[in-house]
Amino acid sequence: MATERTIEDSSLGGRIRRTVSRSTVGDIVDRVVSRPLFWLLPAVLFIAVFQLYPMFEVFRMSLTDASQLTQGESYVWLENYRQLFNSERFRSTLSVTAIYSASSIILQLALGLGLAVAIDYGVRRGLRGPLVTRVVVLSAWIIPGIIIGLVWKIMLLETNVGVLNNGLGQLGLDIVPFRSDPDMAVISVIIAGAWRGTAFSMIMFYAGLKRVPDQLYRAAKVDGAGPLARFRHVTLPQLKPVMFVVTILVTIYSLNSFDLIFALTDGGPGRATEVIALAMYKTGFDSYQMGLASATAVVLLVITLTITAVYFVVFDVSEEI
Repeated sequence: MATERTIEDSSLGGRIRRTVSRSTVGDIVDRVVSRPLFWLLPAVLFIAVFQLYPMFEVFRMSLTDASQLTQGESYVWLENYRQLFNSERFRSTLSVTAIYSASSIILQLALGLGLAVAIDYGVRRGLRGPLVTRVVVLSAWIIPGIIIGLVWKIMLLETNVGVLNNGLGQLGLDIVPFRSDPDMAVISVIIAGAWRGTAFSMIMFYAGLKRVPDQLYRAAKVDGAGPLARFRHVTLPQLKPVMFVVTILVTIYSLNSFDLIFALTDGGPGRATEVIALAMYKTGFDSYQMGLASATAVVLLVITLTITAVYFVVFDVSEEI
């Protein structure tokens, strides 16, 4: 009997220990799972591996004489940056990037806002046209930039094959050098870039307009405000947070434009349309100077972050976003 009781006691104690052990493990799991860091960890690891590490590696390479023609590399520290800032090519690409980005950003914001307001106006009145407009404009954003560049290249060819010049020829007009004239080439890439980016701006602005209550427009109308007054005093203030986000994203996209310009002009004629991102690519993969290309990438990143910081000061939307 004593032996049986001892066996039963030990068996009961084992079950209690297993129950306590399972309860302890369950509590630990519950505490870990309930912490936000647990769910953020996969995203943090993804960003660290695929974004932070490549950024660190680019910065490290910018301090070396890394080249695709040699196996080894040595640190030259700031020599690549000195060579970059003393380069006439870099000053030219910096100027082209500023002209292209500023013009493209203004056009994308203005056209995107105008289309969004027009579509919202039609939707609020039950018109069907805005739906077709949204589909057509959205297609410009869905299509990859390299394909859009090729489409525009075909349109702007300076032969009878070119869509626009063929039409001008049918009207008895002279061929326009859209891609061979430096000034026309810059205008061409600006229009092509704005055409594509306007779709994104329109989508964002339209989403912001859907959040503006109809009561605000009705109240402004009762107070005697006309269409322009309602747009200025109702629409724009309500769109300020959206305007801030769109401006930053459009600026980042414009400063880093590569695929569309690469397909449309490849930076030509000469270097008339060579922006920083395209110059970085050519330095690294045409001239094989990976260290100098990395330095160009770091400078482009600094320019982008600086302009973004300026936007934070200018918009002052810290309490609204």
